[in-house]
Amino acid sequence: MRGTRGNRSAGRARVAHAGRVLDVTRLPWPELTAALDEHGYALTRPVLTAGECRELVAGFDDDARYRSVVDMGRFRFGSGLYKYFADPLPPIVAALREDLYPPLADVADDWAERLRSPDRFPQTLGDFLDRCHAAGQCRPTPLVFRYEEGDHNRLHQDVYGEVRFPFQVLVLLDRPDVDFTGGEFLLVTQPPRAQSIGEAIRPGRGQLLIFPNERRPVRGTRGWYAANVRHGVSPVRSGTRHTLGVIFHDAR
Repeated sequence: MRGTRGNRSAGRARVAHAGRVLDVTRLPWPELTAALDEHGYALTRPVLTAGECRELVAGFDDDARYRSVVDMGRFRFGSGLYKYFADPLPPIVAALREDLYPPLADVADDWAERLRSPDRFPQTLGDFLDRCHAAGQCRPTPLVFRYEEGDHNRLHQDVYGEVRFPFQVLVLLDRPDVDFTGGEFLLVTQPPRAQSIGEAIRPGRGQLLIFPNERRPVRGTRGWYAANVRHGVSPVRSGTRHTLGVIFHDAR
């Protein structure tokens, strides 16, 4: 990983969150990177507290916090609601986005090199967002989902424009098997000329689930190749499931 980028970013995130030290630079990034390479996703220890998760859930009904509300059933995305935050983002969301970007940008550059892609990512989230805005992508993309009984999310990719960051982060805000049942996170990898491989993942409240939003490198007999990746959510069987999604590129 390159230098001390994460430390510089973490300092700004601490200021943004009024003293709450997330310091995701202390997460075991070599192990998380290895998990991303091997499994296509990585799951951390709990990073958000129960109180922070409850605070985000409590704010779901305050539409003044959001720039857009999407009824998933209307667009045949599945069923349920999601809401995109407006600027300024809630401090904890802004802190996560800024603090996570530098170590993930290191991994993103490594993946781009393996896939012989010219994409390389700036050292800071601010510089990356400048690149988004220069391309006309100016709307923030972090969002919160609410799934009730029977709701689900069909397999998809979160790609919003020409400038894309290859990772995103999901944070479950409720307690599985207590506040809801079902609602597993689904990750499906489609290798070229082969059948898809699917996995159901059950994070706990406050954990970070890191995964690619479009493709990932997979080693084959002739070197690295790009495997297409989609994600979704299985039907919620009971209760209510809220999720925070941290997407790093802005949208048009």
